[in-house]
Amino acid sequence: MNAITLSDDTALLQVERIHGWLASSYWSPGIARAVVEKAIAGSHCLGAYRGGEQVGFARMITDHATFAWLADVWVEESARGQGLGRRMVAWFLDHPDFAGLRRIGLVTKDAHGVYAALGFHRLARADRYMERLQPGMAEMLRAER
Repeated sequence: MNAITLSDDTALLQVERIHGWLASSYWSPGIARAVVEKAIAGSHCLGAYRGGEQVGFARMITDHATFAWLADVWVEESARGQGLGRRMVAWFLDHPDFAGLRRIGLVTKDAHGVYAALGFHRLARADRYMERLQPGMAEMLRAER
């Protein structure tokens, strides 16, 4: 198998592929390509590549001073089970742009073990967190359980 390389060079991102992944995910089903493009433009993105083909993606939304939000970590089926998701997250955690941040947040349905191994844990003070959802989103999320 060819080695997988990581790069945050946005010129390498294969947006059509990323859009396909995210549109098929449980967290953003059917997301519009224009929304994916806007999210990429406002984030620090990382691609994983094998032989010129993108096989992974992750992005960090941040102020580069106090807070970041990890989002859209995706590994293509053919590259799963090799630690690539963990490797992409570790890349961000080791990057100088994210050193010293007080908090990095994320949401996951099924990868708690991956993130726990990298130092993530349940909210220390969940009672202090709030969110604002688009109309109908709360009902959709409750139905998903």
